[in-house]
Amino acid sequence: MAKNTTKVADRKRLTELEDLGSGAAFADQVFSLVGHSLFFAEFDHDDVKVLAAYLRVYHAQPGQTIIREGDMGDYMLLVIRGEVDIYKQNLMGDRQLMTSVTQGVTLGEMSMIDGEPRFATCVAQKETTFGVLTRDDMVKIILEKPSLGSKILIKLVTMLSQRLRHTSATLLQYMGNQ
Repeated sequence: MAKNTTKVADRKRLTELEDLGSGAAFADQVFSLVGHSLFFAEFDHDDVKVLAAYLRVYHAQPGQTIIREGDMGDYMLLVIRGEVDIYKQNLMGDRQLMTSVTQGVTLGEMSMIDGEPRFATCVAQKETTFGVLTRDDMVKIILEKPSLGSKILIKLVTMLSQRLRHTSATLLQYMGNQ
């Protein structure tokens, strides 16, 4: 499938979910995640208020797919409320549960940053409310609010680095058991 077609499929998926509007109306809910989320560790109320204004908020019912593995993506999600299961196709083509995440967790950062296909499928396990930050809006933050943009980028790089270290350690441990 061509990149444009799968990118359209990724964005179309959002149109199948209930659009709750601008994240500005959810700033207090997002701020309540501070202290419960690694992403918001160094964010103050003003940072969250500004970031929330760039988000679009959606609601997914249990069982609804939010992100599909292989689709091209240009946005990341912030789970505000609910629970999301993350699945990866194994070598046999079967969907395997990797993990479940709850409020305060971000998803889809890799595709937002590098524009490559989605790594996994994310499905709402419970009713879930989440904010969407697009690559275009991330660029706007960097240009309009460079201090906040820097904070977000540093946090994303740090989180991705920590995930890579964890995955590498798990792989080494697995290889040592062979």
